[in-house]
Amino acid sequence: MSAVDLAATGVTGSLGAVAYGLAAIGPGIGIGLIFGHSVEAIARQPEARGTIMSTAWIGFALTEALALIGIVMPFVFGK
Repeated sequence: MSAVDLAATGVTGSLGAVAYGLAAIGPGIGIGLIFGHSVEAIARQPEARGTIMSTAWIGFALTEALALIGIVMPFVFGK
């Protein structure tokens, strides 16, 4: 069905919800990579665990900020 057909049948939705769903993919992948690589790094060099984990938490916070920005954007640019 084309977009015109969907509008004619009364199917409506929020593009903001779709946009946030797509925007959440990036931070989700990023957080997985951060903690996956930090586990690898700790396995290779256990004595550097404190430094690795503090850097991982900073990376997590910055990556999670992208998800929070993504949830606000539909409200900012919405109608």
